[in-house]
Amino acid sequence: MNYYRKIYSELLEHAKKPANTVLTGMRRTGKTTLVKQLLDNLPNKNSLFLDLERIDNRELFLQKNYDSILNSLEERGLSKITPMLVALDEIQNVKQLPSVIKYLSDHYEIKFILTGSSSFYLKNLFTESLAGRKKIFELHPLDFGEYLIFKGLKVGQGEWQNKTIEISEYNRLTGYYEDFIKYGGFPQVVLAESELDKKDFLSDILSSYVNIDIKTLADFTSDRNIFSLIKLLASRAGSRLDVSKLSKLLGLSRPTINNYLDFLEKTYLIKTVAVYTHNTDREIVKARKVYFGDTGLMNSLAETSSGAQFENTLFNQLSRQGDIQYYALKNGLEIDFIFDQEIAIEAKETPISTDLRQLTTLAKMAKVQETTLIGRHFNHNFTQYIWGGSIT
Repeated sequence: MNYYRKIYSELLEHAKKPANTVLTGMRRTGKTTLVKQLLDNLPNKNSLFLDLERIDNRELFLQKNYDSILNSLEERGLSKITPMLVALDEIQNVKQLPSVIKYLSDHYEIKFILTGSSSFYLKNLFTESLAGRKKIFELHPLDFGEYLIFKGLKVGQGEWQNKTIEISEYNRLTGYYEDFIKYGGFPQVVLAESELDKKDFLSDILSSYVNIDIKTLADFTSDRNIFSLIKLLASRAGSRLDVSKLSKLLGLSRPTINNYLDFLEKTYLIKTVAVYTHNTDREIVKARKVYFGDTGLMNSLAETSSGAQFENTLFNQLSRQGDIQYYALKNGLEIDFIFDQEIAIEAKETPISTDLRQLTTLAKMAKVQETTLIGRHFNHNFTQYIWGGSIT
């Protein structure tokens, strides 16, 4: 069964063009499934799918004579008479692949569809070698709208900014939203039937990230140190990064911590958020906040508070739809999110009228016109907020 992903229509449209199509993202986000879907739906059936985690497929692209690679593709069933379509899965396993693709694309009618598990590799190596010859798409874990589709439920239409909380919709979907907050949006986890299976899948995803991605893509001397940092970050999700404190806790230099953070962000595990600022004298400019790309993965790493889980989930929901910053004053007052530099958003598990008044005051100081409270639970005495589960 093929499950709908929002990125698919754009992917399909680009896959019909001559330029190479590149799909990247964390492991287990569904890249392979999407590519196989593309091959089924594209009119060109002179096509081939190769998994580069298999040694025999990797060896095919390690040949020094690139023309011999074309002969090998013919032996696998492709015809040179008509344009060829080649899908390569997990391309980070063959480091010379960008030059191979450039040569074959330049000399033969071959369209490549490529997947890889990290922008850290893809963007660094593909920027120059395939400039103008490719477009990179990023696939993330499911957003809540996709989660509901995977569960076989109908998703409401319309912009979330215009929605008010409806008790009937809240009652229908709140159980699903709580599951989404707890276990996140990896497709395999969402489709798992038991909590034990969900936890096992999350543990396996994390293990693959540490034992495969980190070792394959980085030259860090100690994966134990970077894993210790990951756990510390999970316990601090939604907080400002204090590199000096992390350095002292782990016994590592600040440059080392910064290198680790850069790697974790470029491999989609975390996302750092800059402050929204007008007046550098009054606001904290340098500190960035940190969030995890999947809340389920974050929860499997540390005992996180209910509020942190909700805020991290909401960050992922909003960041798929626009640019996110945060606002902070030196006295400690903050606005959780500034959305597209236009809407001040505060995440509250059970919003009350005082929260709205404080948000309005801070928004005026930030010179942001619009304000929105987003809540997790229903409050019968106060309804001037949006329910997080309505952001699909």
